[in-house]
Amino acid sequence: MAADTTDIDDIREQARRWLADDPDPASRDELKAVLDGLPASAPELADRFAGPLTFGTAGLRGPLRAGPNGMNLAVVTQAAAGLVSWLAAQGGTGPLVIGYDARNGSRQFAERTAQVATGAGRPALLLPRPLPTPVLAYAVRQLGGVAGVMVTASHNPPQDNGYKVYLGAELGGELGAGAQIVPPADAGIEVAIRSVGPLSRVPLGEPGQVLGDDLVASYVERATAVIDPDGPRDLTVAYTPLHGVGAAVLTAAFARAGFPVPGVVPDQAEPDPAFPTVSFPNPEEPGAVDRLIALADSTGADLAIANDPDADRCAVVVRDGRDGWRMLRGDEVGVLLADHLMRRGVTGLYATTIVSSSLLRAMCAARGLPYDETLTGFKWIVRAGGGSAPLVFGYEEALGYCVAPEHVRDKDGITAALTVAELAAGLKTQGRTLTDRLDELAAEFGVHHTDQLSARVEDLRIIADAMTRIREHTPAHLLGQPVDSVRDLLPESDVVILRTAVARVVIRPSGTEPKLKAYLEVVEPVVDGDVQTARSRAASAVATLRAEVSAALGI
Repeated sequence: MAADTTDIDDIREQARRWLADDPDPASRDELKAVLDGLPASAPELADRFAGPLTFGTAGLRGPLRAGPNGMNLAVVTQAAAGLVSWLAAQGGTGPLVIGYDARNGSRQFAERTAQVATGAGRPALLLPRPLPTPVLAYAVRQLGGVAGVMVTASHNPPQDNGYKVYLGAELGGELGAGAQIVPPADAGIEVAIRSVGPLSRVPLGEPGQVLGDDLVASYVERATAVIDPDGPRDLTVAYTPLHGVGAAVLTAAFARAGFPVPGVVPDQAEPDPAFPTVSFPNPEEPGAVDRLIALADSTGADLAIANDPDADRCAVVVRDGRDGWRMLRGDEVGVLLADHLMRRGVTGLYATTIVSSSLLRAMCAARGLPYDETLTGFKWIVRAGGGSAPLVFGYEEALGYCVAPEHVRDKDGITAALTVAELAAGLKTQGRTLTDRLDELAAEFGVHHTDQLSARVEDLRIIADAMTRIREHTPAHLLGQPVDSVRDLLPESDVVILRTAVARVVIRPSGTEPKLKAYLEVVEPVVDGDVQTARSRAASAVATLRAEVSAALGI
């Protein structure tokens, strides 16, 4: 009991020191209320001071709350001060470009970042309003920024926020110009953040220059140049931004490209940080696109599209039979887009990640195009091939697509939506659909059926235990066939890859959420053109594989 009391006293002292340096009165009041609740509030206080949010290749991401283990003005001030210090130490010149979404705290965090930059003598350019993440990635390249900051938690829960960093060409190089940071930049920035002294000594300058709408118009103009200006445009689209910031930019892009403006789900059209109509603001989550499907049905839409809240991801929902709808998997959209670009004659490097379908590899091999496979994340995809060939397309199965790397060197849900619409409109003129094209690809290359086993946990030790279990007790057989290849990517990445003659399993902890993920794939040949029978066999095999992997992981 004495030890517990000592621990509480120690954490109370940490909290008092934090309060003395916290620049935000609201956060101070919040933390004082937790202190006043002691000893009953001891577990919550301990969690807030369990350690600082770590700055990694995904930047910062965490719950909005006072204390070092949360997103708040103090943490953002420290992060911004560390970032601008690191940029100066690298000799980086040029402005810091800053964007933000519509989540709680986003604008305040963006404005404080601008003040920290100008206080250090560096120009700061602030996007004019809450905008999609790809607009920020575009702006870093377009405006010659030394770096960019995007304040967003993407598709995380409403109580979260985050802080993503991009580098310009000067420090990121040709492949990383306008791309998210990779090691060792993340570690260097983390060291600089931890070296920041009292926040009261961080100089704050002017608010920086707020950019005009011409920057957004420039993004839209360049986005529409991704597709053929003379292609078919007869397509009815239903759309939702899921209470995020995508609607204005996406509808402007569709209109400028000559498509009918998509119908937007009315009660999800405006940004709302509470995300009131969805249990989780991610289009992949069950129920997230129910309203979108209802709108598509009522309007007779050919296609339904959803962006995640910061509009860097794109979900595509298609008619499945006469009355039903289904969301295409990220792998399905990825290969559709790749195939479309190939058919348009776009040559260069096509890339995806180790957790995506192997179908893109097969397509590139058959068509004589360079291919590369990277670790998960667009920070790696846009650097695929190491410059051996120019990247022309990259995707990851988590609904992320880069159809124009020279425009945005990151995933971009706006240009992906435009390109999907171009493909769908072209097929419509032939009386065909996206699912028809998928069947053609399956007939040519076999059915590549992918699925995911995902376990969300409260205790991160469950994930660590499962990874230990699969390494120490690797199954010898899956689907009745020998596991003939086992790759463990430690220490570079916490990933285990198992292969049989027809199946592949990739197991890894999520990089952004408390989840353990297993990515499953079965390849089933198509016999005598009977795609549906092959699909049924593959789906049955993947269901069995899911059960076997779940048992092996103990989840």
